Amino acid sequence: MLRRVLVLGLVLGVSCALLIPMAGAAAKPIKIGFIAPLTGPAAANAKDMVDALHMAIEDVGGKVAGRPLQVIVEDDATKPAQGLAKARKLVTEDGIQILSGVMLGSVNGAVAPYVNEKKIPFLTMAASPSDITFKKDTAYMLRPISSGIQVMHPFGEWAYKNLGVKRVVLMGLDYSFGYENLQAFHRTFEEAGGKVIQQIWTPVNALDFAPYLAQVNKDADAICALYWGSFSLRFTKQFEEAGLKGKMKVLGGPTFTDEHVLRDMGDEALDIITANSWSAALDTPAAKKFVQEYRKRRGLVPSFYSEMVYSAMRWLFEGIRAVNGNVEDSEKFLAAIKRTKITNAPRGPIALDAYSNAIHNIYVRKVERVGGELQNTVIATIPNVSQFWTYNPDQFIAEPSYSRDYPPCKNCQ
Repeated sequence: MLRRVLVLGLVLGVSCALLIPMAGAAAKPIKIGFIAPLTGPAAANAKDMVDALHMAIEDVGGKVAGRPLQVIVEDDATKPAQGLAKARKLVTEDGIQILSGVMLGSVNGAVAPYVNEKKIPFLTMAASPSDITFKKDTAYMLRPISSGIQVMHPFGEWAYKNLGVKRVVLMGLDYSFGYENLQAFHRTFEEAGGKVIQQIWTPVNALDFAPYLAQVNKDADAICALYWGSFSLRFTKQFEEAGLKGKMKVLGGPTFTDEHVLRDMGDEALDIITANSWSAALDTPAAKKFVQEYRKRRGLVPSFYSEMVYSAMRWLFEGIRAVNGNVEDSEKFLAAIKRTKITNAPRGPIALDAYSNAIHNIYVRKVERVGGELQNTVIATIPNVSQFWTYNPDQFIAEPSYSRDYPPCKNCQ
């Protein structure tokens, strides 16, 4: 496919280069590869990522540490093999010094070992499998975002202690993303004193949730759901149609009412309580400024896909400044990025742990209608959460990964 050089702000194609020149300067550009699923079922979320990429580069005038930025965007189409092929192309043909982006864990698993072998710093900006930061073949990978378990560990404990719910049904997509989020909630909810009384795993090709909602144990105080995109839209509508709304609380994982889907929801989403590292209703100067500018430039409320990329790019730029733009020395550059901290990202302060995963705040949010729009109103802040929550990292890493059957559902009826 022919590559097109675009002016910042134009719509990116499936494969394109984005060059913002520094006027009157001969400095070589810093080349950053960015991989996202621009086509396929996750394309809408990928657009949020690319829009945030544009905005982050606009905000630094297209240059960092005196060097222009050249970002080459490639489409993985949600396919691991295509993601790896695009990573190879970015390294061998385009000569990138940094790889970024990547939404899906499966694509991340294909790409990370390759860039590790090539000693290319890799900022994964949306891939959530918890164990990818533990692996030996990802030494050059950094994740300035939450892992799949990082949001739901604190939420499980918080929900038991603050919502008066004692018995919960888990319901989510029948693959690793669903397992990690819901089983993390399961573990801490029960450790706090609650009981998970049922688990319902729905196929990723399910178009009708009615048969699964009919199975929900009516003795539950709450249902905790993990969906995204059109799955969230169908679930919330059919939950109400099934006559369950108002009979039990509805809780959810980070993507369930994220702004990428809340834009298209109606009153059926009201009062749903979720947790995430971001809310567009976060009442801080940095968050308000980001939301205002994003809406002005992109015409939408920023989702957490938007915020993750925007803050990760800001964090990357700080690392570039720390080495005065010398990204060619990948070892020193990698060390500098790992030491980088941001205190005023839209989501709040961000630092990395010893495994190069973000430590940041987790927000508990409740869907409300304010000024005619639905929003995730922040009702609690859980500060400085690590991917290991309160567990010993060595012991946690030695345990089995969360799965369909782990932790076991000892109280299921």
